[in-house]
Amino acid sequence: MPNIRPISDLRNYTSVLKEVKYGERVYLTRNGVGECAIIDMKELDELDKMIALRGLMKDLDRAKARADREGWIDADEAERILGVVD
Repeated sequence: MPNIRPISDLRNYTSVLKEVKYGERVYLTRNGVGECAIIDMKELDELDKMIALRGLMKDLDRAKARADREGWIDADEAERILGVVD
């Protein structure tokens, strides 16, 4: 069950922070409307990684669609374009 607290509870922020654990966010409201959330740093790092991975996957999907549309090149041609020298 979500932990929802009024933002005024931050006056005693120590008690609010004690409730924050991995997977157990504390949602803060202002006038009954969601304002912000406090989450565990490890959970935040994992969310950031997931967002970055999603962006990478979107870029790869676009690149594949372009290659399917415009044609693929072989490894030798890619090395030539990139200037890779053995």
